Formats: sequence, C-alpha cells, structure tokens
Amino acid sequence: MTKARTNASATPAVGRNMVINGAMNVSQRAVSVTGLGGNADTYFTIDRFKLNPAATAGRLTMTQTADGPNGISANCLKLDCTTADSSIAAGEALILSTYLEGQNVQRLGKGVAGAKQSVISFYVKASSSLTFAIELFDGDNARHIVKLFTATTGWNRIEFNIPADEDDGSSALDDDNAASLYINFWLHGGSTFTGGTLATAWANKTNNNTRAAGIDSFFSNTANNFFLTGLQFEVGPVASEFEQEDIGVTLAKCQRYYVESGLVLSNDNTDRYYNKIQLPVEMRAKPTIAVGAYDSGNSGAMVSAYDDSGTNSRLSFYQGTAHSTIASGWFSFDAEL
Repeated sequence: MTKARTNASATPAVGRNMVINGAMNVSQRAVSVTGLGGNADTYFTIDRFKLNPAATAGRLTMTQTADGPNGISANCLKLDCTTADSSIAAGEALILSTYLEGQNVQRLGKGVAGAKQSVISFYVKASSSLTFAIELFDGDNARHIVKLFTATTGWNRIEFNIPADEDDGSSALDDDNAASLYINFWLHGGSTFTGGTLATAWANKTNNNTRAAGIDSFFSNTANNFFLTGLQFEVGPVASEFEQEDIGVTLAKCQRYYVESGLVLSNDNTDRYYNKIQLPVEMRAKPTIAVGAYDSGNSGAMVSAYDDSGTNSRLSFYQGTAHSTIASGWFSFDAEL
C-alpha cells in the first residue's frame, strides 16, 4: 500500500493562515465609506480590517473593490486619498490593522524557549511607487518588528520573514480572547513615529519613532491609492501559496466579531416588543447591540435594546404605549477586538 507523503511542517495544510478574511471577501458593514480620517478609528468596510487614523487632516474613501490579482482573490481593500495633508504634525498617523486573538496564535510559541519563525505575505499595489511599512506588534509584551515595502502600479507579493522571538523566555502571548498580535500597515506618520531608526529586528517598543521611519505619506496627494489583498500570516521560514478558504468558513469566522441581522418583533400588549435571536456563531464576547432601521405601526420612540444571554440573545424594546401589531428592525452585534 502506498501512503501519501505527510506534511511535517508545524503549519497545518488547512487553516495555516492566522489572518481572518485576508482575501477581503467579506464586508458586512458597507462596501464603501467616504470622508474617513481625523481620529475616527474603527471598522468601516471589510471585516477584520480596522482603520486607525490619528489627528490627520487628510481624508480618504475606504472600499471593497473587485480588482484583486488573478488566482488569488477577486476582491481587495482600496484606500483612495480624497483630501491631502501637506502639513504633518508630530502625532499624526494612518494605520490599517488586523488584530489577532491570543488563543489563535499560540502555535507561534512566541516569547518563550522554542518559539517558531513565521512569515507574513500579501499582495499590494498603489497609484504610484510609494514606500510604506508593515509592523507585527506584540501587544501583550510591547514588542515589535517592522519592514519597509514598496507598492508599485502593478500587483506585487511582499514577504516579511519574522525570526523567532524568545525574548527573555518568560513573555508568552496571553492564551485568551483578547488581542495579542497586531498586523499594522503604516501609511502616514508624523515625526513621533517616523523620526527614529526602524525596528527591523524584534525589540521592546520603548518609544514610537522606531515604527514607521522611512515611509512615504499616503496623504501626500489626492491621486494616491492603496490596494491590499491576499494577506497571510503563518508559521515557518518560507511563505506558502495563499490559502483559498471556503467563503462560508470565512464568513463564520468574521461573525465571531460582528453580525448584522433583521428581526421581526412580537408584542406582549403592554409597553414593549420582545424577540429572541440565535446568532449564527458564538461571538468572541458579549456583543454590543446597535439598532438600525426600525419600523412599527405604533407611535413612540424605541428606547433601549439589550442582550441578556450571549449567543441566544434576547432583545427588549420599550415604548410608552400598548401595542397590538408587530414591529421589524435591523440590528448589529459587535464583539470586535
């Protein structure tokens, strides 16, 4: 009997990519959002990718765009500069990030004896030749390593080889549901972040100016665009081919952090509507609920909604008059890092 050759690598053949939605296929919130910048840091479009601007006058549009490299992904994340920022204050920054839970990156063994090498790879292009930085930041132990890369007008694959970080042998990543590792793309920064020497080897983050030295500014010109897809983070010394994951698997992973759902609400003929919803997956933590569109055959404003049972969420709506009809609404459940 002939046996297939087994893969002795520490990285599994399936599920080797620790980045969720690296193909930029899931965008539950919106396809495109305009006017982003200032200090508004949150998730706007593509799931698991957070925009972190700081004190910048520059503005941009963030979009999920069907312009990915052939054979990797049909989709990519696009940033389009709409307002330039030529006067850069020291504390300004623009960072595009994805955060990884500690319990999802334990395979690295980081911070202790036997820590493993890893590699980040991604596909990138821009409207012109622009130099930016990618940073792997260990938020549990305030350590980081950074690499400069150049985006050109055609799709290029960038690889960032990351040596094992044993540190002092006692700085393991927390094995919990909080953010431990951050993959940060530095696209703009003032002297607070760019004025030093880049931390190209693992180092304690004693000051900020080792994080983005040598980068260009995305906000230098309204003609600037930045495109990203095929982001992969895996154990091992060599980057493997981008993992093609089933869209249903990717969506379920994203729904651990954010879900949107429409509901029909029944009434109890007093002053409230009730319903109970079973979320599609167990979320990372008890979610924050936001109410979008809300429609009722009765007057009176909806006052509050709450979740009292985790994944099996009871929403309660209070109004000032008795109701004899049903209502409908659109809600989001947010357990983001």
